[in-house]
Formats: sequence, C-alpha cells, structure tokens
Amino acid sequence: MTSGRAPGAAEAGGGIAPLLAFLRRCGLAAPDESPRAVALAGGVSSDIWRVDLRGGPVCVKRALPRLRVAQRWEAPVERNRYERRWMETAAAIVPGIAPRVLAADDAGFFAMEFLDPARYPLWKEELRAGRAEPAFAAAVGERLARVHAGTAGRNDVAQRFATDASFHALRLEPYLLATARVHPDLARALHALAERTAATRLALVHGDVSPKNILVGPDGPVLLDAECAWHGDPAFDLAFCLNHLLLKCLWTPAASARFAACFEALARAHLARVDWEPTAALEARAASLLPGLFLARVDGKSPVEYLTGEIDKERVRHTARALLVHPPERLAQVLEAWGKEIAP
Repeated sequence: MTSGRAPGAAEAGGGIAPLLAFLRRCGLAAPDESPRAVALAGGVSSDIWRVDLRGGPVCVKRALPRLRVAQRWEAPVERNRYERRWMETAAAIVPGIAPRVLAADDAGFFAMEFLDPARYPLWKEELRAGRAEPAFAAAVGERLARVHAGTAGRNDVAQRFATDASFHALRLEPYLLATARVHPDLARALHALAERTAATRLALVHGDVSPKNILVGPDGPVLLDAECAWHGDPAFDLAFCLNHLLLKCLWTPAASARFAACFEALARAHLARVDWEPTAALEARAASLLPGLFLARVDGKSPVEYLTGEIDKERVRHTARALLVHPPERLAQVLEAWGKEIAP
C-alpha cells in the first residue's frame, strides 16, 4: 500500500471504469483521456493503482471491505477518508511527512502524488538489505512525535478522527484480541492492553507505522497508509514501529546490532519530543504494549510474512510471554530481553 512501489504486471481489473470516472470527475483526467492504470503490488487492505495521466503519474487508492489475509478480516471502508485526513493534518504540522493529496470523493477513491521508487525506496527493503541507519530511524521518531505533539489536546482533531470502531476492527481485535484467543492464559493481560489503549485519547495516531509504509525520501521519512488513523494513544505508534525493528533481527540476522541501534535511536528521538504528558507515562505504555504486538505478529490475524520457521516463532513467543507476565516500564527492557533471546 504505497504510492512508491513498483507496479505489478497485471492491469487494474474491475475497478478501472469507476477509477477513470473518479479521475475525470475531479478534473485530474480530461474527458477524452484514457490513461493506463496499473495495479500496484503489495496492498492487502486497498486497491492501489499507478495512473499515467497526461500531466504525469498519480497514485489512486480505494479501500476494500475485506482484507486480503488468510483469516476473515473485515473493516469499514470509510477508513479511506481518515487516511486522507491524516495525510493532510500531518503535513500541515510536518511538511513532507506524507504524499500530497490531489483529490477525493465520497465513493472511496482518493488520489495522491506518485513518488518514484527510484528516489523514494521503501524502508522495509533497506532494512532487509541490512542498511539500517540510526539517523534515519531517529528522523522517523522525531517526525512522528511532532505530529503527536501538534495534535495533542486539540478538540478539532478529536472530532475529525473519532474512529474508535475502525481502530478496534483494524488494530485491537486482529492484533491483541485475536492473539488472546490463541493464548488464553495471557488473555487477561492482552485484553487489559486493548482496553487501556482504547481508553487513552491524547493525540492523532497513524496506526500503521511500519517500515513497509515508510519511504526513505531525499528530505526525510515519508509515511504512507494511514488507514488506521485515530485520535488515541500515541504510545501505539511508537510501539508498533519499534516492534518491526525487533522482528527484523530474525529476517536479517547479520544486521541485528544495527536494528538495535535503530530501535534506541527512534525511541530516544520520539521520547525527547513528548511534551503533552509525562515522558515516563508514555514510555511505560509503549513498553508494556510492545510484547503484545510482538506476539501478535506471530499468532494474530496479521503475522509477518517472513517468519515461517517454528524456531523463530518460538523465540518471539518466549520473549513476549515473559514480558506480558512481567510488564516492562522501559523500552530498553524489551530490547534487552530480545537481545538475550537471539544472542548466539
């Protein structure tokens, strides 16, 4: 789900007619224009196209009512509207943090600028290759915290992003609650994390801050795919992204030390900008939530695709279970526990 991924080989299918109608209706395509639209690879929750217009390429998204995952996972399609709103709100606070929105309609389409993958590679692919730069990770944490700080305590943001039902369907249920069904002995802890997260409403949350949704732009990180946007707990964004840096240690083991350095840099940069609440309070929520998200990427509805071996899955389970039983208050405790688990 990105404006910068390489196009897939297949042409866009049944959605092409309404897609072109949308582009013509909003004035991006001329009435006599029949541009080539190519489906972009990788999206599980949206149809995404690169459309080559006379004025240049654009990226168009349309949310799906049922996600393309193994387990049944449905979510409200109006999340498309909140994704667009997150991009506009965040970019007003941190220029360049998101692609520029070009047009939108009530039928679920919106168009944004297309960012050339040659200039905007995915952070996930950089990490896969072992190119883990702490300075870039720090920039992710810093930009994210600026959005949190710039939206904290704002009633207008709370009203525009009152997406509790969607956030529950997209994040709390498939991650924490689904994992609780797999691990009934941890159900109380996982349900408590879900309830606390749902009840904490402080700032604008992206909800899917993952390396697959971050472009390494020439002027810094660009965040994509804000379909889970919600006025809620900023600790969720911090924990969600740090979770991926832990998991990458099993994907590219040779770069584990660099992933750990990125973890520390991102956390430090984010926490340094926390001014809407005591820093220790946010860190404690992020640190205690992180093991739940860690376990969810093995046993929830959205397991990471690169952890296929049982040995690696058991390493995640062993670390996460211990931390859920004895919740940490500092992010360094989570990193230390994982470092011991994967040490040679």
